[in-house]
Amino acid sequence: MSSVTLSIAALLTSINAAPQDVAVADRVDLIEVNHYYDPQGRLVFDQVIFYDWSSRDSRFHVRAWRLLKSPWQIPRRSWTDGTYTTSWKDGEVIRDVKSDMVRETWTQYDPELMERDYLPRERRRGLSKMVAK
Repeated sequence: MSSVTLSIAALLTSINAAPQDVAVADRVDLIEVNHYYDPQGRLVFDQVIFYDWSSRDSRFHVRAWRLLKSPWQIPRRSWTDGTYTTSWKDGEVIRDVKSDMVRETWTQYDPELMERDYLPRERRRGLSKMVAK
């Protein structure tokens, strides 16, 4: 074998031996990108809120939320199926959350906090549990 062939074989072996990030996927009914401002109009934080539709209550209930720490977490549209996906590194896994709907809001209140009056945090479904290694 030539040295080029050996180099390529070694490279392919090392790529296959490298640990792969595990992805945890969820599907929700609505993803909201919320920008929360204080009474003086200063940005306090950006967050992504995940909702499920409750047919019993005829409204969306918060399932989970995360602070928006990077522009990469902003939901991206898939032009093949029309869905939106947000992804981020969550501990040891890559988390992907997909939805058919996205909205962006600018508020002077925290929608996730207000939703606790309708569905307390301990009763929320949450996102899928991470896979144990």
